[in-house]
Amino acid sequence: MLTQGLIDLRMKSTVLAATAVLPAAVFLAGGVGAEPPNNDEALPAGAADAPPPPPEDLPPPPPEDLPPPPPEDGAPPPPDDAPPPPAEMGPPPPFEGAPPPPPQDWGPPAPDLVTNWSMPAPQALPPGIANERGMQVKTILVSRSISEAFPQVHNMIGVRPDGQRWHPSGLAIDIMIPNAGSAEGIALGDEIVAYALRNAGRFALQDAIWRGTYYTPAGPSGGGNGHYDHVHITTFGGGYPNGGEEYLREEGEPAPA
Repeated sequence: MLTQGLIDLRMKSTVLAATAVLPAAVFLAGGVGAEPPNNDEALPAGAADAPPPPPEDLPPPPPEDLPPPPPEDGAPPPPDDAPPPPAEMGPPPPFEGAPPPPPQDWGPPAPDLVTNWSMPAPQALPPGIANERGMQVKTILVSRSISEAFPQVHNMIGVRPDGQRWHPSGLAIDIMIPNAGSAEGIALGDEIVAYALRNAGRFALQDAIWRGTYYTPAGPSGGGNGHYDHVHITTFGGGYPNGGEEYLREEGEPAPA
């Protein structure tokens, strides 16, 4: 009986120990690695599935059934039912092997009014009858001008030995007058002197001598200077030519026929 009582006592102790240990084990198993819930932040039912609210500063989305607005910097697109643009009209392509069209007749050209109303450009004088070797440019201009203006003259003398410096320096020229003592010869000499005085600036004229009279651009003076068979003309020279000079006819002076 004593033995049976000891066995019953041990069994009861074991049951009591198991009963005390089991709640603690259950508590430890449920709380390992888990954080205690926050009752203040708990969300209501269905709140986790709802989308976040839109920002307050964004405009509402456009309705889905409206077309998109046209761009601000361009023309609106044409409607879908607009007719196509007309094709560019042009000449039909020529047939192969066809002859080319005849040239268009525009008639005679219009007259050049600018050319008709403008003054003719001065023309260069050809070399005269005098030997120009050693003469200065203004003396050459006198020689060429008188050769063209007075075809009656057939002889001129430019550079030659002389006691004065005019001829040796190329500053003077002698215009020999045919039949100098005749009325025709005297008249021809007078015309040449008058021509030289009219062109005194162009010729850089210093003087002219004819039948004893000494002429300058200021007028005639003195007497007894000889020169009865030729007209003597002296210029201020203008320097010796270098080959690039142009000796031009006087503006408005017609060329000889």
